[in-house]
Amino acid sequence: MKLLLVEDEIAQREILAMELEELGHQTLAVGTGVEAVDALEKGDFEVAITDLNLPDFDGIEVIRRARAAGNDLPILVITAYASLKTAIAAIQVGATDYLIKPIRIDDLSRRLKQIEDLERLSQENMLLRRLVQQETKSYWLPQSAAGEHLMQLISKVGSSDLTVLVTGESGTGKGMTSRLLHSVSPRSEGAFVCVNCGAIPENLIESELFGYAKGAFTGATRSHKGLFAAASGGTLFLDEISNLTFAMQAKLLQAIEEKVVRPVGATVDQAVDVRFIVATNRSLEEMVKEGSFREDLFFRLNVFQILLPSLREQKEVLSSAVEYFLNKHSDRHVDQGLTLAPEVWDLFSVYDWPGNLRELENVIERALVLCEKGVVTVADLPPALQLPSGEDARTMYGTLKERVQIFERFTIMHAIEATGGDRAIAAEGMGISLSTLYRKLEEDL
Repeated sequence: MKLLLVEDEIAQREILAMELEELGHQTLAVGTGVEAVDALEKGDFEVAITDLNLPDFDGIEVIRRARAAGNDLPILVITAYASLKTAIAAIQVGATDYLIKPIRIDDLSRRLKQIEDLERLSQENMLLRRLVQQETKSYWLPQSAAGEHLMQLISKVGSSDLTVLVTGESGTGKGMTSRLLHSVSPRSEGAFVCVNCGAIPENLIESELFGYAKGAFTGATRSHKGLFAAASGGTLFLDEISNLTFAMQAKLLQAIEEKVVRPVGATVDQAVDVRFIVATNRSLEEMVKEGSFREDLFFRLNVFQILLPSLREQKEVLSSAVEYFLNKHSDRHVDQGLTLAPEVWDLFSVYDWPGNLRELENVIERALVLCEKGVVTVADLPPALQLPSGEDARTMYGTLKERVQIFERFTIMHAIEATGGDRAIAAEGMGISLSTLYRKLEEDL
């Protein structure tokens, strides 16, 4: 945590600052109220710790001025007097809590940990409130340990202007996560500009990002402000960042570090106020080792990384994801409730989903177009998910037991369909008893 320590006694100030630094807290120590107020105006502190007795004005005045300036950071008060009156006076003007001298570092550390936990919960609650207030079809967070971790990361970095690197396989939701980061940030009222770095031709990427001046090249009959300028005051999302050329990487690094861009053909830089979120499905670390990605740009982008898991790594969230996509697309295709047939769930549960959430969404949207009577069946799925005949059978997925069970279940279901739903005739045609047919259908995969 980044702390401000206000203590007029030099020895006490130095000892406390040293102990706090040893605990991993970045600490600025000052000795007067004036220095404290000035530091609070200029610095971005997470917690302030102030003595009540200072040489110019007391700690209560420090708190009062901080609150008057709109600074709502937690403030701990240190006092040598164990009087209820002093403690109440400090809390009444906005102190979070108070400590009695002599200060034990264990007590102070425990109090700071409590404040950190409360701030984290507050950020998570804010995120949840914003999610509830927003259009529910825009975002999905997995109901799993990975989803909870993702929410914690978003809540920590959402309110800052830190550059975020979102990584993960293709289709894991990097774009959706980036939009969510923007929506819970102080820049949410600003523009969210998405740039697919792999979709813009190499000879146009600089002019698209930075803009161009009139007459910069043939056909430039008027100036164009570019996507950096369009995102000013908001968020610029650079997807597939790994596709940028080495030369363009150098120009991007300069733009990020100096917060200025120079349009193609212009002679003057333009200031831009942009929060950067970048995404890639490739390992930038490996690209740095290979020499295809600048190391300095990688370090500049990798300030806060969010790794999104693949769908096959979290099969437990499959039902939640399916429900999300059904709700997202159902109103465009059907007017009634939708369900998935049991055999569809069986296939979904053993399929590897190489395209992750994007592939699942495409499968669901296709099925909604084809399904009848509000039930998605195997026939409504793409060929890659259906049970084909011959050596390329769908049963190549899963363990041997799972493969056999899926094959048996599909064989039975097709037989039942062929007999118009008469299970007795279907069982007779397959040479099994009716009780065996029911048992096979009830077996869990």
